[in-house]
Amino acid sequence: MSKTTRATQALAKAGVAFTVHTYDYDPTADRVGIQAAEALGEDPSRVLKTLMAEVDGKPVCVIVPSDREVSMKKLASAFKGKSANMMKPVDAERLTGFVVGGISPFGQKKQVPTAIEEAALAHEAVYMNGGQRGLQVRLAPRDVVAALKAIAAPVIA
Repeated sequence: MSKTTRATQALAKAGVAFTVHTYDYDPTADRVGIQAAEALGEDPSRVLKTLMAEVDGKPVCVIVPSDREVSMKKLASAFKGKSANMMKPVDAERLTGFVVGGISPFGQKKQVPTAIEEAALAHEAVYMNGGQRGLQVRLAPRDVVAALKAIAAPVIA
């Protein structure tokens, strides 16, 4: 497995300090983020999942703890929209250039507005997808906000 991806390259270019961690990705797992947390021996609240959604028909990226679900109402509100829905996997892959299970908020083909669950900022470090299945990056959540120009908002159900 390559530890250099568009995501890790984008982080390095942005000057963000991070470490790379690999694990055995299980494509049959019901909840990929939970499986990643278990494989890394980490609390699921510190292993964040990257989801692609649409607010009022426009693409957005949302980052939440792997053991939580997104509130569509709160997500729409975070982007000052009326409604939100999850993006179809095929559309998420086309937009980001990553495969589902390996979507990172960093290094996407087209950067879109991003929201991160504000509770994640309470952690000193979090894990996020590094741009391929079985690859996570560990970094400070405040660096995530700065690198992505993300908004921190309450977006979980």
